[in-house]
Amino acid sequence: MPPFRTLLALPVAAALFGLMPADSSALSMPPTDAVLPLLVTQGRAPAAALLAREGATTRYAGTGPGISRQDHFRAGSITKTFIATVVLQLAAEHRLSLSDTVEQHLPGLVRGAGNDGRALTLRSLLTHTSGLHDFTTDTDGTAPVTPRQSLDIALTHPPGEHGRFAYSNTNYVLLGLVIQQTTGHSYATEAERRIITPLRLTGTSFPGSRTSLPTPHGRAYAADGTDVTELDPRVAGAAGELVSTLADLDRFYGALLGGRLLPPHWLREMLDTRAAHGAYGMGLFPEKLPCGTTVWGHNGHISGSYVRTAATVDGRRVLTFRVNTDAIADPGLEPALLTAEFCPRTS
Repeated sequence: MPPFRTLLALPVAAALFGLMPADSSALSMPPTDAVLPLLVTQGRAPAAALLAREGATTRYAGTGPGISRQDHFRAGSITKTFIATVVLQLAAEHRLSLSDTVEQHLPGLVRGAGNDGRALTLRSLLTHTSGLHDFTTDTDGTAPVTPRQSLDIALTHPPGEHGRFAYSNTNYVLLGLVIQQTTGHSYATEAERRIITPLRLTGTSFPGSRTSLPTPHGRAYAADGTDVTELDPRVAGAAGELVSTLADLDRFYGALLGGRLLPPHWLREMLDTRAAHGAYGMGLFPEKLPCGTTVWGHNGHISGSYVRTAATVDGRRVLTFRVNTDAIADPGLEPALLTAEFCPRTS
């Protein structure tokens, strides 16, 4: 999903810091931890948590009942960073090319309503510039769909403008199928072999059709308060199936941006936003903060969960935060939280 606009960050962050009491305990509290409770009071989330990492040092903060550092939760579209990493690894191994057409890997699959896989490259899927309709806008976000069903939904719509950035989950469903066609294994198997196991991401998994979360976990709530902890993750598939933890997501993005998962050329490709006119790379997007620092990462939204990971371009500093509901009611709080973490305080 596209990033929040950073123009909200500066006034909100300034207001938040102005609200901090002047006693010594408040001054010693990291500014990010002081912002976090506002995700509950202003953002109307039942609970929120964050884990910041710099080198080998980590810092956890949580607010609200029923949330903990060790919780497993649904990570939504953060799945896309894993999928893009696998595709770029396959490109580095010369098993596919980003200039390959979808038709070359999935012949005859993308047809209908003016859509044509012969005109779409893997690069256009990775950067969300294919013009393919987002199938999730036609579903309620809870009904299980197979990859073919999601494509059938998308292909009833004419394409948007090719070459223009338009976030679409359909792109990554197709990339999951490309991984399977290229390797003979599912995207989940390849991600486990190439990323999860080498990095020892012991709390991260692709649950397939399993509706329960691994233990430990808290509860997940829809915006109307309905408990949606039990969820069939096939609603998202390769575009958003992942289950993870705060620590694992910090470790993954630190390793990725630190050069442990991709050769330098392919990491540069991942960070190249020119195709999407600055909005998106490949499974990552940049956000420039008011202090001039640019952080890289992704967010994830699925019923009952919203999560965001951001990191410096070298991967040395990483922040992951989450709420146990669909979204944050005040959109200014996310850029304010990132500003608090990654921008030095001036007073």
